[in-house]
Amino acid sequence: MVELKRRLEELRKKFAGNAEFFDPRFRRVAEKIFRGGTRAAPYSGISTFAGLPYKEVNFAAPDFGDLQVAAVGIPMDLGVSNRPGSRFGPRAVRSIERIGPYNHALDCAPAYDLRAADIGDIPFASRYRLEQCHDNIEAVIRQIVDAGVIPLSVGGDHSITHPILKAVGAKEPVGLIHIDAHCDTGGPFDQTKFHHGGPMRNAVLDGVLDPTRTIQIGIRGPSEYLWEFSYESGMTVIHAETINGMGIPAIIDKARQIVGNGPTYLSFDVDSLDPAFAPGTGTPEIGGLTTREALELLRGLKGLNFVGGDVVEVAPQYDSTTNTAQVGAQVLFEILSLLVFSPAVTGHK
Repeated sequence: MVELKRRLEELRKKFAGNAEFFDPRFRRVAEKIFRGGTRAAPYSGISTFAGLPYKEVNFAAPDFGDLQVAAVGIPMDLGVSNRPGSRFGPRAVRSIERIGPYNHALDCAPAYDLRAADIGDIPFASRYRLEQCHDNIEAVIRQIVDAGVIPLSVGGDHSITHPILKAVGAKEPVGLIHIDAHCDTGGPFDQTKFHHGGPMRNAVLDGVLDPTRTIQIGIRGPSEYLWEFSYESGMTVIHAETINGMGIPAIIDKARQIVGNGPTYLSFDVDSLDPAFAPGTGTPEIGGLTTREALELLRGLKGLNFVGGDVVEVAPQYDSTTNTAQVGAQVLFEILSLLVFSPAVTGHK
């Protein structure tokens, strides 16, 4: 009892006054967000991706300043084969409050550790023409990449990853960590190859994605017959049914082995998660990842040479709970956190 009282007195002397932060890890974040003992309410102000500052960019003559990372919305879902609605994904993800600023698992505060901003949405010449939308996406992402900035995109359906990879991998084919329920290596159908079921196939055939440095995680559902290209091209496929047996640490090790130290892109489709966690998506498949497994997987990729990433297929109208948008926003924050440690950033930080 005496020891307990003594300890209590010590705590009162140290913490009973103003909101003090003694641990340097916490102080450096608190000093950024507290002003005069208060901080902005999470539900106030202009909504941006992961609470990043907003930077207006004139895409006709873009100036990205000294940005290291540009978060951009891609509200386009003309490539869906099932339920539409992911065009509303960027707005839904921006609307989620209380994401960050501190990532305790990776010990970083990416909004402050990076020169990063939300630069708005990609402008489309036509909301009705899929291939023209892809041209617009590639053009804007190429502007970002050519400026030495890392693109972090929020869709939109998964067809957007093809034009993104065409820009990111233009100088050198990139590796890919692809977390999804589907391999997205299907061929043309219904008179187009640009649907959301084929972006990774298209990127390989365009010479911008290295299939031998590609791993696809969480794959399941009734469409295995469409994904012969994944196996034939040399991609590594981890089916959802094998995840419990392998364990997330082994999958992390495998992913790190596959992509190595080379430039790598990270694409996260929210349908990789079981619809119990993310029902708001266009092609839900039962038997998927849990949110805890997804976070463990992503955080285990710290230090890889990421040169871009995306979060796709958030279709908020199918989820009255906002859980899917919550997932999208948190995954975006995790990818942003990984960029703090990417050699692509630290090499010119």
